[in-house]
Amino acid sequence: MTGYRQTLLVLLLTILSGAAVAQNNTNSPYTRYGYGQLSEQGSSNSRAMGGIAYGLRDKYQTNFANPASYTAVDSLTFIFDGAVSLQNTNLSNGTLKRNAKNSSFDYITMQFRASKWAAISLGLLPYSNVGYSMGEYREDTEFPDKSTTVSYSGEGGLHQLYLGAGFKIIKNLSVGANFSYLWGDITRTAVETFPSSSSVFPITIQSNVAVKSYKLDFGAQYTHQFGKKHVATLGVVFSPGHDLSNDAYEVTQTGNSNTGATSVTRDTVVTCGIPTTFGAGVTYVYDNRLTVGADVMFQNWSKVSYMNNDEAFCDRGRISVGAEYLPNPMGRSYLSHVKYRLGAYYSKPYYKIDGVRAADEYGVTAGFGLPIPRTRSVLSLSAQYVRTKGTQAAFLNENTLRICIGVTFNERWFFKRKVD
Repeated sequence: MTGYRQTLLVLLLTILSGAAVAQNNTNSPYTRYGYGQLSEQGSSNSRAMGGIAYGLRDKYQTNFANPASYTAVDSLTFIFDGAVSLQNTNLSNGTLKRNAKNSSFDYITMQFRASKWAAISLGLLPYSNVGYSMGEYREDTEFPDKSTTVSYSGEGGLHQLYLGAGFKIIKNLSVGANFSYLWGDITRTAVETFPSSSSVFPITIQSNVAVKSYKLDFGAQYTHQFGKKHVATLGVVFSPGHDLSNDAYEVTQTGNSNTGATSVTRDTVVTCGIPTTFGAGVTYVYDNRLTVGADVMFQNWSKVSYMNNDEAFCDRGRISVGAEYLPNPMGRSYLSHVKYRLGAYYSKPYYKIDGVRAADEYGVTAGFGLPIPRTRSVLSLSAQYVRTKGTQAAFLNENTLRICIGVTFNERWFFKRKVD
C-alpha cells in the first residue's frame, strides 16, 4: 500500500505543479529581454553536478535533457520525479542595491520501460520565466519639462509538456527523441511619464507574445565498459530551431496635449523563434561509486528573430563539469548510501542590451542524494550559487543562492510475485 500512497502523492503534486507553473517565479531585470530567464533542462541530481546531463545514465533517475538515457531505467521500475526551488537574489550596480526572494516550480516527470529495448518518459517543465518591475529617471537639466520617468514591468513565461521515447539500437548504443508542446504568454509594459508642468501626455508601449507551438529534441548515447569497474558514456543532443506559431502584438498608446484624446497603434505582424541547439557530454563511472563528467552546449540565437528584431540575440554557449560520489553501495550505515555531488558551469547569455552582449553567468553547485529508508526513492537537495557579473555601466550584478528540493519515487510496478 505504501507504493500506492506515494503514487497518489505524486499525482497530487502534478496537479499542484500544473497550477504553479503559470505563476511568476523570478524577479530579475535581465528577464526584460527576449524570452526572459531560460530554465535549466536537467533533473535535481544534474543540477547539483553543475548541470551535466548529456552523458548521464542512471536507472534510478530521470534525465530528460537527453532522451537516449531513458533506456537506462530498470525494467521493473516506474519513476516519478519532481522538484521545486527557493532562491534569494541580491542585485547591485554600484550605487543601487536590491534583494528579491522567489520560489519556483522546476519540473515533474515520469519514466518507465515499455519493452526490453524501449522506454517512455512524460514531463512538464518551464522553458523560460519573465518577472520584473523597475524604473528610471531621465533628467534634462536644460529643459526640465522634458525630463521623464520610465517604468518597466513584465510577467509570464513559456512552458513545455513533453512526451519522449528512448530505444536501445544495439547493446551499447541508445537513441531517443522528445516531442514538446510549447506554450505561454509574455507581457511587457513600458510607461513614460512627464512632469505635471509639461504639456506632453504619457506614452505607453505594451508588447505581448502568446505562443502555441512545438519543440523537438533528439539524443544519442554510446556506452563502453573497460574491465569490470570502468564505464564511459558519450552523449550528444540536437534540437532544430524554427519560427514559433504565435499570436503576438505590440501596442503604442500616445496622448494629444491639445485635445486630451489618445491614439493607439497596433502591430500584429510579429516573428519569433527558437534556436538550433547542439550539445555533447561525456561521463566516466568507476565501480558504480564515482561519476565525473563534462558537457558543452551551443545555441545559434543570433539566427533567431524576436518581435521582428533580427539583432536582439547573440549565440549562447555553456560549459559544465560535475561529479558524484557514493561511499559504499554495500555499506550498512545510512551515510554510506548518501550521494555527494559537486559541480560548476560557465554560460554566455543569449540576449543583447543596447546592442551589446549581456553579462556572463558563473555558477558553482553542491548537493546530496539522500535515500529514503526502506524504499528505493531518493530525496535530492542541492545549492547553486550563481553570479551574473556586468562589466559595463548599463549591466547589473546579480548574486543568487538557489536551493533545489527534488524527490524521486522508484516504484516496482511491474514486479510479479510468484505464488506457490
